[in-house]
Amino acid sequence: MHRRTFLKTSALTPAAFALGASSSPVLAGLETQALVELANKLDVSLFSPDGLAVPIPDEPTPSPLAAGLDRTLVLGGGGTYYLAWYCGFFHGLFDQGIDAPSLAQMIVGTSAGSYAGSSMASGHFQRMRTEFDFFGHFPGLFAKLAPVSEPNASQLRAQKINAAAKDGSLDTRQIIGRAALAADNHLNGAGVERLAAFLTGDSKTSWPAPKMHTTAVDCYSGDRIVVSQDTAKRNNIPLAHGTAASCSLPGIIGPTLLGQRYCMDGGMCSNPAHVDLVAGSKRALIVTLNDGLKPPFLTGIPHPIGENIRQIEETGTKTLWIKADPPDVNLMNPKEISSALHAGYDRAKREAPAIKAFWS
Repeated sequence: MHRRTFLKTSALTPAAFALGASSSPVLAGLETQALVELANKLDVSLFSPDGLAVPIPDEPTPSPLAAGLDRTLVLGGGGTYYLAWYCGFFHGLFDQGIDAPSLAQMIVGTSAGSYAGSSMASGHFQRMRTEFDFFGHFPGLFAKLAPVSEPNASQLRAQKINAAAKDGSLDTRQIIGRAALAADNHLNGAGVERLAAFLTGDSKTSWPAPKMHTTAVDCYSGDRIVVSQDTAKRNNIPLAHGTAASCSLPGIIGPTLLGQRYCMDGGMCSNPAHVDLVAGSKRALIVTLNDGLKPPFLTGIPHPIGENIRQIEETGTKTLWIKADPPDVNLMNPKEISSALHAGYDRAKREAPAIKAFWS
């Protein structure tokens, strides 16, 4: 066979086989819309068995994950600053006699919240809090552990596309995700997974906490991804990978592979704390960086968290919403760790009575 003929035939055969096509002209005649439809069909037919994609509902809808549960805990994202704030906050609550992770029957964590929730659910929170006490004194060491250098051109493209987003539609998530996939990041793959394993105490071999759920966004399809113990086992995803993906900020960190999906930060959507996942539980304690409508921001996608919460209240879930409301700081700067720890701890002392009353 002539080499050119062979290449033409071999290039078309796998796609034709996958479609059940009998001849190459089926592919050759596809127009753009047909290709889009094909891609969507492949996403459903090839990836739906992994159980990772959980659509974000448009209307108030009880979540099957929260059915029959009493106390649930939702932790939103906010970079290095907010992870340190969480360390101070939940340490402060513990000193006030509130062991929040033990009381919660389900924890939903996104980005920084995935680190905090995972460490609490797997019994490693006090160790992580101690580590952040140390990094508060020596922020340069944390910077070396999680190096974020001056962005290159491909990283800047992903960051600027992310910042320019005006909505959380599927198309927007796909555009941001594909820019993230094309970015030459310094904190990729094994590096970010090692950092996640260090912070969460995960052995990188299991999903030890059945109550823990991490969130992310599929970079290619734009689907919301939820990893629980069940889907982690099905797709061989350790806890460190789930947290790493949830923190894979476009143009800075990641993307991270979950099963066969490269994923980015779970905050890259219009329901950034994914409160809908606890809809239908009796009570939900929700802790976020702010109301999502004022800076600091990590994306241009609008974050109407108040509206997200109102929708789950319509399903019968009582909520207590706590917002850190930090100053307009650089959320990724390790030099902010010390102030965040103190701010979180002080806030816990003020919020403890309300939390005790809410969960009693």
